Formats: sequence, C-alpha cells, structure tokens
Amino acid sequence: MDREKLLVPFCQEALRIPSYSGQEEKIARFFKSRMEEYGFDEVRMDRYGSVLGILRGNRPGPTVLLDGHIDTVDVIDEKEWTYPPFGGELHGGKIYGRGASDMKGSDTAMISAAAQFAEDTGRNFAGTVCVSGTVHEECFEGVSSREITKAVRPDFVIVGEATTTTVKTGQRGRAEVVVETVGKSCHSSNPEKGVNAVYHMMAVLVEIRKIVPSEHPILGKGILELTDIQSQPYPGASVVPALCRATFDRRTLVGEDEEAVLAPIRAAIERARAAVPGLNARTYLAEGSAPCWTGETISAKRFFPAWLLDEEDSYVQKVLLGLRDAGVEAKVSHFAFCTNGSHFCGEAGIPTIGYGPSLESLAHVRDEYIEVSQLLAAYHGYRHILARLLA
Repeated sequence: MDREKLLVPFCQEALRIPSYSGQEEKIARFFKSRMEEYGFDEVRMDRYGSVLGILRGNRPGPTVLLDGHIDTVDVIDEKEWTYPPFGGELHGGKIYGRGASDMKGSDTAMISAAAQFAEDTGRNFAGTVCVSGTVHEECFEGVSSREITKAVRPDFVIVGEATTTTVKTGQRGRAEVVVETVGKSCHSSNPEKGVNAVYHMMAVLVEIRKIVPSEHPILGKGILELTDIQSQPYPGASVVPALCRATFDRRTLVGEDEEAVLAPIRAAIERARAAVPGLNARTYLAEGSAPCWTGETISAKRFFPAWLLDEEDSYVQKVLLGLRDAGVEAKVSHFAFCTNGSHFCGEAGIPTIGYGPSLESLAHVRDEYIEVSQLLAAYHGYRHILARLLA
C-alpha cells in the first residue's frame, strides 16, 4: 500500500470531523479504524478516549512514541473563514481547516509513516513504534498523556506539533497562578464599615510587579503576567467587594516546581501585609476539570513543567541524521508554547523532541491550513527518523 498517495485525502477526511476538546469521539474512532486498516498490531482506546496504535518489530529494541493530540480549539468566527473550517478543502497546494496545522496534519502523517515504515521493513526493525492521538491537550497539556506512558512506557517520544522544519528540544512550562484577597462587604454608602478587597489586591499587585522571574540561557525568560482580575460580588450594585481574585500566567523554566512558582508570590503578599495591616490574601495554583467523551472526568492542577533535552543526546543526533536522510537539514530550537512534552519529558523524564509539519504561527488562527509539501516532507521525515532509531 502506498500511503503517501493516500495522505492528502486522509488529512482532508480528518479535518472534516470536528473534534473540540471533550468531543473527540468521532476522530478517535476514525483514527482507530485507519490504524487497523493500515496493519497496526494493536489499537486501543483508554479511559480518557485517547487512541493508541502499536507496531512491533521482529527484534528487541526501544519503544518510540509518535505523539499528537486530536482535539482542536473552537471555531468562533466561521463566517469569517475564506474556506469552511470543516471542509478540508485543497486550494493552491494548501489544505484548509481547523486543526490542519494543530495538529491533524501531523497526526495523519505519523500514522501513515509508522505503518509504511513497518511494511517497508517487513517488521524487521529493533523495537516498537507507537502512535498516540491524545485528547484534551488544548486545555490540559500532557494530562491525558499520562495514560499513554502507563500503557507503553516509551523510551523516546516525538511530539508532532508544528515546528517549521526545525527540531525542538524543549519548552518553557506553564502555571496558572491565582491570588485572592478577602475583605468585608458592606453598603458602598458606608465604606468605612467594610474592607474593600480590591484595594487590598492593589497593594498586593504592587509587590508582585517587583518580582523578576528567572532566565534560562536556552529557553529565555520566565514570565509572570496578570491575565484577569475579578471582584465579588459583580456587578457590585452598591456593595463593597468582599473578594478579589487575580490570575497570572507564569511561564516556567527547567527546574522550577510548584513551590518555586508560589514562593515569590507568598513573599509579595507578606510585603503587602506589612504595609497594609489586616490584609488577608492567599495564592495557589488553579485547578481544572472537564468531561471526556468517554464519560470520564479529566482534572489537574494548572501546572505543566518545562523540559529540555541536550542537543548532543544520542536520540537527538539520530533524529537529525534521519531528517538528513530525508533531505532535511533541520536546525535545533525550542517550542514557544506548551505541549504534551510537559508530561513526557518534564514529568516522566522521557527523552523527547518536537518535530512536525507546518508553521507554528498557524495554530488557532482563522483560515488555518497546512501546505501539502510540508505534510509530505514530515511523512518522509518520520519514516527516516524511525529507520535511524530502530536499526
């Protein structure tokens, strides 16, 4: 079977199946069916609804996981799209649709490449190839991936997010930090009888803005940025607010854990408390939960760690050699955004790189597309990478 010729229509079919986070059942079953058709030795779905395909070589060796998520962000501006977001239409060498770059193009390329590699070698390779299509990545980077790691315990992971023909060896992590101040409500015509939580928050924010996040020579600067602030009750309706909650986006660096993120915030609160007697405040990491299409609930703290793999690591060097075999001279870089690598490398310590088709800038945008040339290049890249890794 020549899966290269089938790759473009395969990608188009995938784009015609909407798969918002928590609503991935149809795409999961579609990929499961295609993996079975393509000769995977085993295909399974886990409790969260992720799909996992396994191809076993005839000789012992490492387990290599090609990982991609199958959920997409919403389409909120469908009328503004040039081509239908779920049409999978081909125009001018580009396939258009929500998820084309993020990341159904890569999903279809990985499934096709893994199956073709197994067929071309007659299964005479050393190790195991797995392809995962994980759910809920857009909201919970790496959380559903924990089930994949438990199932196959990979020795090496390739995250197929768009990398613009580069190889990514790391990323900053992400934490969602909440700060709350507590006051006392009263009628706003007599504010002296209450304690305005917003004024106390203002004092805390002054101190938080003095925090200088750390910096990494490769990953760059950590970030602590205020993203929203709310008072309660809202609308106030002549009531002094008794609660104020602020949320910060904290981009973390390797080695920074939950305590490293929260400790400077706690110190800022103490400085504010020294200046404002009676100030009542606390900080914590946000938590989230959401239903999966299987009926399971996925939940986690909003803390997704940074990770970095040494460029001289043997896996990285084999990946670069494989891409060179495919005619790609790839530079080494790092992701600007969070990926499932936060679990694989950041949590589980599994050597991980990122390599996938299309431009990073095309994720989550109107008129999202993937170039056919990029799709095919990734397909060949994955095949040659597997040949180097599992020789």
